[in-house]
Amino acid sequence: MRGAGGTNGGIGQFLMGLIMMCGGFYMLLNAIIVTSNFGAGMRLYGFNAFGSGYSVTSGMIMIPFMFGVGMIFYSSRNLIGWLLSVGSLVALIFGVIASIKFSFRSMSAFDLIVILVLSVGGLGMFLRSLRDVSMAPEE
Repeated sequence: MRGAGGTNGGIGQFLMGLIMMCGGFYMLLNAIIVTSNFGAGMRLYGFNAFGSGYSVTSGMIMIPFMFGVGMIFYSSRNLIGWLLSVGSLVALIFGVIASIKFSFRSMSAFDLIVILVLSVGGLGMFLRSLRDVSMAPEE
């Protein structure tokens, strides 16, 4: 009978490592706070030209999108309309993703140690169970 991953590794190690890894990563992701300050007047992109700084806001991204949608409704074969619409949507999605901020909630050192031991220890045990026991060096 073959073990975890089709090798002669241990199924018990596989399941224990998988449970530890899932629990640790769940606790790690649960400790992360995700915030965003995305809005219509938020600065998405900025550049410097002629000695002064300029910024493109998320509301400005919608202007070429509206023109593109209008051009598509006028003629669906208009390549410029499709480029404006798709390019504006890509820029908007990129701007939303770029505005996301991640931070850890405050926790004790014990909480962090438990999270790291479960995550990394479970990952190590999980990967060790996928190794073929018959090919492992004798200890």
